[in-house]
Amino acid sequence: MPTDAISLVLVAVAAWLGIGALGIAGLRKLRFVSRVLFPAGAGVGIALAVVAFLAIGAPANAVVLPFGLPDLPFHLRIDALSAFFLVLLGAVSAAISLFSAGYFRSSEGTPPGLICFQYHVFLASMALVLVADDAYAFMVAWESMALASYFLVTTEHRIPEIRRAGFLYLLIAHVGAIGILLCFGVLQGGTGDYTFAGMRAAELSPAWASIGFFLALFGFGAKAGLLPLHVWLPEAHPAAPSPVSALMSGVMLKTAIYGLLRVAFDLLQLQLWWWGVVALAFGLVTALFGVIFAAAQTDMKRLLAYSSIENIGIIVAGIGLAILFKAYGKPVLAAIALTAVLYHALNHAFFKSLLFLATGAVLHATHERSLGRLGGLIHRMPWVAWLALVGTLAIAGLPPLNGFVSEWLLLQAFLFTPTLPQSFVNMLVPIAAAALVLAAALAAYVMVKFYGVIFLGRPREANLAYAKDAGRHERLALSLLAAGCVLLGIFPGVVIHALDPVNVLLVGSPVGEAAGNWLMLAPFGEDRSSYSPPIVLVVIVAVVLVTMQVVHRYYHGRVRRADPWDCGYPLQTPRMQDTAEGFGQPVRQVFEPFFRIERELPTPFDAKPRYRVDAGDPWWHWIYAPVARAAELAARFVGLIQQGRISVYLTYSFVTLLALLFVVR
Repeated sequence: MPTDAISLVLVAVAAWLGIGALGIAGLRKLRFVSRVLFPAGAGVGIALAVVAFLAIGAPANAVVLPFGLPDLPFHLRIDALSAFFLVLLGAVSAAISLFSAGYFRSSEGTPPGLICFQYHVFLASMALVLVADDAYAFMVAWESMALASYFLVTTEHRIPEIRRAGFLYLLIAHVGAIGILLCFGVLQGGTGDYTFAGMRAAELSPAWASIGFFLALFGFGAKAGLLPLHVWLPEAHPAAPSPVSALMSGVMLKTAIYGLLRVAFDLLQLQLWWWGVVALAFGLVTALFGVIFAAAQTDMKRLLAYSSIENIGIIVAGIGLAILFKAYGKPVLAAIALTAVLYHALNHAFFKSLLFLATGAVLHATHERSLGRLGGLIHRMPWVAWLALVGTLAIAGLPPLNGFVSEWLLLQAFLFTPTLPQSFVNMLVPIAAAALVLAAALAAYVMVKFYGVIFLGRPREANLAYAKDAGRHERLALSLLAAGCVLLGIFPGVVIHALDPVNVLLVGSPVGEAAGNWLMLAPFGEDRSSYSPPIVLVVIVAVVLVTMQVVHRYYHGRVRRADPWDCGYPLQTPRMQDTAEGFGQPVRQVFEPFFRIERELPTPFDAKPRYRVDAGDPWWHWIYAPVARAAELAARFVGLIQQGRISVYLTYSFVTLLALLFVVR
């Protein structure tokens, strides 16, 4: 790769900003925005992905821009870690931008040109976050990303619930930003050098290094949706337009993962084993919480939002495992765990973006996002249904798709670890592996509910008969993401070898030969564990073809058609199908202590019986509701002081002056 890779990244950033400026120029020209600007943004994303992919294995390259604060210009740098996440950003954003070209058919409450501007500023800000090489540039890009995404979340700002969701998102984002800022203050080690190079050179005691790590875990965890700072995520994702939800879940959450990896393995020069235990515990608790609450949801976008919390938990658990191995001087094992983290981040970007875009197509076609009002859409929307099936199988962790590879690799890192020096850790690792398996099993259960209720069965509402399939741009975008899920699942060895420069940068060791080859994935040797996605794919295809041939040969022409048995009750209606609430009831029963259940049950005397079950988030009542009440009381006290009369304010000043004179002698 040429030594000016960072310059090419800046060209891509400038191109996105230029496209956004053209959106402002054509503020209400919907056709120009959707047919020209969004496809152009997709082209920039593809170019960025290509440049970043070539830069993964190249030496790091930096540039200093001549603007910023006095004596603190913007330092930008691209290395293997930032290049990997730029590939993720470019590839996934290209598909989402292409989908947006067909999605934004109306103003969505905001002029289309303004949406285009905010969208591409969002993309440019995320790219700058990934290449920032000093605290000032990082925080400017980070806050720009937060503000742009806030305006995108509140696109339908006339709806009070959406304004509330946007405010909550912005509040948590800024709380997290404070943690990140304090983290950088600790990492500079009193030198006054806020460049990342200066932080790498700073000598921190274990105590200060621990403070820096946990501030990073808090700050980046708020953006990623880590417990208990997750509350914004199930509110913001349903509020935002579906392409924005896909971009936030698929890409923006990964910038938080990037930041945590940058601090934990690059800027900090030591790792302590108990950091890994804490990150592992937080990650697994977050994963289990997310998947349990996903099972109880009846809104398809809220379900996917809680599923994102689950996947972020899995990624953070993998980071904790990598820290644990690095601290105990096992770099190859740390590289395998880190590879699983990076692979799952990439996989999640593809299949979660695919599913959010599919829900967007369903929402546009039906104007419904409640699972209880959908059903049977595979007949009306076959393109969306079959492509969404790929994403559903991938997120459920079924081979030979990509979700299985990263979860299997992480599980191998859990199960095939040698004896570690700490007996407590040796006891913890199998328990953590069991929790990971439980989360994966529940995720498959949730996806059966998601896909089955939306696309299978019979339509639950009469208006679903008028649903139309996705348009040309939307189908192409969904197809690209589905193809990514398939290719990442079939050729994991190629991807893992491409990630070796990142492993060398962060943990000092590649996976190397442990990754196997393009045919066989064997992280701990073929005699212990191995997996061959191409062989699994061939076997699945062969079984399907043989079954079809047998049916055609021996049963063709012998089919007897008859009405199915109606269970003795001929008056069947679509309302008698299993519902989203019915799917989620077993999970609610088992994990009821973790929910705040609100039930509305009918009586025998109700003319119009009504049944409602809400599974509330307990963190609202444990943390956020008390804080809100305290803030309200403080506001009322301040309101009592603010009388609006100048004489009262002069009296306050006089009393304050007397108190100061009494204290200061």
